[in-house]
Amino acid sequence: MSAGPPGPGSARGAAEPVQACLRVEELAVFYGAAQALVGVSLELSGGEVVAAVGPNGSGKSTLFRTIQGLLPARDGQIRLDTDRIDGLQAHEVVARGLTSIPEGRRLFPDMTVAENLEVGAYLPAARSRLAEGLEQVYALFPVLRVKRALLAAALSGGEQQMLAVGRGLMGRPRILLLDDPFMGLEPRAMTALGETVRALAARGIGLLIAGQHVRRILGLATRAYLLEQGRITAHAPAGDLLHSAELRQALLGAG
Repeated sequence: MSAGPPGPGSARGAAEPVQACLRVEELAVFYGAAQALVGVSLELSGGEVVAAVGPNGSGKSTLFRTIQGLLPARDGQIRLDTDRIDGLQAHEVVARGLTSIPEGRRLFPDMTVAENLEVGAYLPAARSRLAEGLEQVYALFPVLRVKRALLAAALSGGEQQMLAVGRGLMGRPRILLLDDPFMGLEPRAMTALGETVRALAARGIGLLIAGQHVRRILGLATRAYLLEQGRITAHAPAGDLLHSAELRQALLGAG
């Protein structure tokens, strides 16, 4: 098990859109004088599920917010295919094909399911294919079609997470970041979300998942990165990391 990133895996599905490759290279991020990320490097290919795990405060959400264009990087690069996206505004990152589903869903509770989904298609390219995007989301989450006229606040926790993912998909991403997607879900909803992740990967979308439900996330991923105090301290096949001493030490302080 090594801290440096080997080449990305290739969990590809039969129905593949134009795929992307996300590369984060030696990323350094600060909050004022405090350094939050130190030389972070990772890779993710279309059709692949990759995990970023670690204890609270290890830098997972900071990493996601920086990739998304919400935080500036002091040093390093973020590339989508061959183009650098560090320094772009968040909406410009979305336009390049990268969307993030933030921790806590952040839906508009007083808007309907359909209205929340339409918000996700705010860029011209997605807006021009709004009906097609809605149909694809409803096919993936049939319950959202049934409840499309209800307020988002009326949905269950699992349904709200479906809506958050569906809203992200309305932007037609090739790379999707999921920050703590299993938070607050009951087991059946977690299982359903895991099936959705696999279905999206089979379509050629690359998914980077972070969160506290480490066993479940690593069960979905092909590869995983362990973050501790803003550094990647291990990179391995997800199953290997799950059973590693490094992970136990990081999460539990066990020897």
